[in-house]
Amino acid sequence: MISKEQFDFEVQGIIQNAIREDVGDGDHSSLACIPETATGKAKLLVKDEGILAGVAFAKAVFAYVDPALEIEVLLDDGASVKYGDIAFYVSGSSQSILKAERLVLNAMQRMSAIATKTAFFVNLLEGTGTKILDTRKTTPGLRALEKWAVKIGGGENHRFALYDMIMLKDNHIDFAGGIAQAISQTVAYLDRTDRDLRIIVEARDLTEIKEILQSHEHVYRILIDNFNYEDTRKAVELIGDKCLTESSGGINEETIRDYALCGVDYISSGALTHSVYNLDLSLKAV
Repeated sequence: MISKEQFDFEVQGIIQNAIREDVGDGDHSSLACIPETATGKAKLLVKDEGILAGVAFAKAVFAYVDPALEIEVLLDDGASVKYGDIAFYVSGSSQSILKAERLVLNAMQRMSAIATKTAFFVNLLEGTGTKILDTRKTTPGLRALEKWAVKIGGGENHRFALYDMIMLKDNHIDFAGGIAQAISQTVAYLDRTDRDLRIIVEARDLTEIKEILQSHEHVYRILIDNFNYEDTRKAVELIGDKCLTESSGGINEETIRDYALCGVDYISSGALTHSVYNLDLSLKAV
């Protein structure tokens, strides 16, 4: 996984780009009718039910826009919220509050939706020992926030991007000439470039599981992709403790627990980040 420094860099990049996109050469609505010296206070009002996420990000946005803004946090990231709850108050320059408002709301609404869905999946897995993973199926430019939200909801992050883990999927295997070739060439590449990256290999059937196991000492996790329940159980039995296991491929809220009961260590779901409905939040003057 990426370092905290790299993650913080990604978050700052999101803030900088979003403010550039939204504010441009000025928030002329506020500049036109609100005196530069005017001060005010606003509250983050929850108008929905779910898991709150993005409070720490909101603080970073306000600090970027105007370090003099003061934030009073009442509910932290990960809190269960309901209609009428107040997450925080922000006070200071009225122009600055309005300049940051839309980015804060856009981010928090989406992050809260992702955290809420993740927490729902985590609850479905309770008692199984299986952990839920996100994927790279994220909104372009917002990956750091969406993966942050998964963590807030109790899930685990898969690789952040193409550069922090190796994942040999079906196309890699086919282009490389087979599983053995893909793994051996990957190991040689890592040695040649002096990189320390974990290797995940995807299997499409039980025959490929057996092929991967012939090189298991190089493999961190085996991706058991689009298997039925019976074959998943067989795959887990074959793999044993040689590698970690991950199920994926169209797994939803109706099937996730049954796949977990097959004994896999992880289940990955793109739905955590690509199929959510924003939580309703508002920033209101007080």
